[in-house]
Amino acid sequence: QVRLIESGGGLVQPGESLRLSCAAPGGIFSNYAMAWFRQAPGKEREFVAGITKSGDSTSYIDSVKGRFTISRDNAKSTVYLQMNSLKPEDTAVYYCNADGHFTSTTYFPNLVNWGQGTQVTVSP
Repeated sequence: QVRLIESGGGLVQPGESLRLSCAAPGGIFSNYAMAWFRQAPGKEREFVAGITKSGDSTSYIDSVKGRFTISRDNAKSTVYLQMNSLKPEDTAVYYCNADGHFTSTTYFPNLVNWGQGTQVTVSP
């Protein structure tokens, strides 16, 4: 099991930005494809963005394309989610996931390797 520690959530106004971080200490980070998911109240957890082990390829859900950017720093064992032009519908708890199956359009999560989540609230 991979330990994952998310940070960077908060309360922002529509149009503002946040950067989420997910650190994975103790493992061989460069061996893992990584992804961000989110879960809004009363809704199922959904895929947001994924990235390959090397960072050479990414995938996103349509609703965040052009606004969110996933990246990773293998030297720091950390994956990031830069979120720009935030909207109220982006409000959710954001989770990172490690060592799932990455594809060009989505990412199938590892059912064990979840972080604790970080709350993002977008409200006027």
